Amino acid sequence: MKEDKLEKIRKEKEEELIRRISGEKETIIDVNDSDFQEKVIEKSKETPVVIDFWAPWCQPCLFLSPTLEKLAREYEGKFILAKINVDQNRGVAQRYGIMSIPSVKMFKEGKMVGEFLGAIPEPQVSGWLNKNL
Repeated sequence: MKEDKLEKIRKEKEEELIRRISGEKETIIDVNDSDFQEKVIEKSKETPVVIDFWAPWCQPCLFLSPTLEKLAREYEGKFILAKINVDQNRGVAQRYGIMSIPSVKMFKEGKMVGEFLGAIPEPQVSGWLNKNL
């Protein structure tokens, strides 16, 4: 278990270093209770962060996730997509009153500026992004 965590951290750091060297912006990240403040709140002071609250058993989440990931790549760094599994990160989910999923929130300048609930079609997600970015 401990080796798995260490390997995951090593891999994340290696990928981050490769992105920095190549100048590539990280557009899709995983976050958890322990790094939420740094990767979402603090990072949103530089670049808007869209948080996808999801769970692996949630069918609407599995429908929405590819749409969010596609748009994150298409918007080329205009926002960061942060994915958080609510089953494994109950602290953040509780702090933000997540009662049903998928739940999507956008943070800018350290504050939440927009949100939507449910698996909505791509044109609506794009409209929501354009309105809040």
